[in-house]
Formats: sequence, C-alpha cells, structure tokens
Amino acid sequence: MTRARTAAWLTGVCLLAAAAAASAQRPTLAAPNATGVSMGHLHYRVRDVAANARFWMALGGRPRAAGGREILAFRDVLVFVERGESSGGTDGSVLNHVAFRVPSFTAVEAAGLAVTRLAQFPGVGYVNTPEGERIELFENAATNLTFTPDAGSPDEVTGRHNRPLAEPIAFHHVHLYVPDAEAARAAKAWYARVFGGVPGKRAQYDATDLPGINLNFSAAPRPAAPTKGRMLDHLGLEVVNLAAFCRRLEGMGVVFDERYAKGPDGTARASFTDPWGTSIELTEGLAGL
Repeated sequence: MTRARTAAWLTGVCLLAAAAAASAQRPTLAAPNATGVSMGHLHYRVRDVAANARFWMALGGRPRAAGGREILAFRDVLVFVERGESSGGTDGSVLNHVAFRVPSFTAVEAAGLAVTRLAQFPGVGYVNTPEGERIELFENAATNLTFTPDAGSPDEVTGRHNRPLAEPIAFHHVHLYVPDAEAARAAKAWYARVFGGVPGKRAQYDATDLPGINLNFSAAPRPAAPTKGRMLDHLGLEVVNLAAFCRRLEGMGVVFDERYAKGPDGTARASFTDPWGTSIELTEGLAGL
C-alpha cells in the first residue's frame, strides 16, 4: 500500500471511529419488544480471525473484550468472529445475506473497503469480507428501505426504516431464501407469532420487523442449505427472561437443539432451528457486553 493510500485508509478509519465514538453512550442492542425480544448477534466461523476483525472494524465496528473472543459492536448487533471451518458462505444458504445501513458509501470507501454498487437498486451495494462473504449496504439514497406494516404504521417501527440514518452505521436486515412464495408468507407469520414481530413489507419483500432487525423472506431461486456449519452459522436474538420464553416456545411445539442453560460468563443460551433451516441462538445477557 502506498503512503497516500495508507493515509487515506487511516483517515477513513478515523472518520468512522470518531463517528462511532460520538454515539458510544447509546446501548448497542435495541430495546426489546413487548415479547422481550430484540436483535442480538451474528456468529461467523472463519479461517483468519484477525483479518476478518480488521474488516469489521474498518466497516465501523467497535471491538469489545470478552473472554478472548473477537466481538465487534455495531448499533443493534454484535458480530462474533471465531476461528473454524465452514461448508461455505451465506450464498447457497437459507440465510442468504445480512445488510447494514450507512449514510453514504463515501466513508466506507475512505476506510479502504471497495463498495460494489447495484445498478438495478439505487443506493444499494455490498462489500466482501476477506473470505468472500457478501455484506449488503444501503445508503440513505436507497429507494427500497421503506417498511410498511400490514396493519397501521406505528412510528417506532417505520421510523427506523423510513428516515435517513444519522449514525455512521447500523444493522438493518437479514434475507432468508425459502422454497416458494407460500413459504415466504408462512415464514413472515411464523416469526411474527413466535417472536412478537410486526408483519409487513420491506419494499416488495414479505418481512417481519423486530427491534434492531428486519427479517425479509423470498422464494429461493435454487434449493438452499441450512445455516448450521456455514460461515454465518446462526442468527442470535437477545431475550428478556429467557427461561420463561423457552418454556413458552416449547408449549408452541418448538423442539430445542440445545436447551436453556446459563454459562460461566453469566450469559444464558438456548438454540433451535426454524422450519426452513435457520439456526437461531437465543441469549440473555449479551446486552451487557
């Protein structure tokens, strides 16, 4: 890297870091909904932890020390990065990609990340992690961010999507690829029922909104693999009073892959797989990281 490129990269990183520091007093995770649920974390297994951590920091993540794990904090999500092998990235998985919002691509590019813009969707682009994972980005100029609830338009839901982003970066959505349009509608209803989400549409996509995350559902163009064992192994949701929540889910017929337990770090966890193959970890205690 030339001296000029190094200076530009450092300037971009400093701009993102300064903007992040200005909002550092804001809690990382969103306040839970009435059911006690909010977005929690994304868990990546990668070959090169250091290189991937540098990528997430360049994107605007704030490193958090937690028992030797690499954790990068963004508004509304924690990104966990640990060493491990995977069967592939999200492309080809039921959880096809994750997306963040930024005011514009300028600071992202100044931080040394190459943004590929999508010609068919103005204001939408993506960056790639060092191991080829595609991370979608939406700038304020994007025309397909609008979320419309199926019934009514509560501002606490629509405001997060339908107003310009003032902060440097915030988590926005995950996009699940399910077998067909009927499954997309069923998934929307299932996530709303199980997690107390608000069903609606994000642009043309069936969607369910939870604090800190918009879940989008589309018919998969080809069969999609379960998330377990992929680079993005599972989706994490933070839950208030997790033990009682797990009992509620069991009463709804949910079968847990790992039942409720509290770890030595004080964080409680449980996990199960949704009807379409998305591994979901429920946690209580990550908000304090």
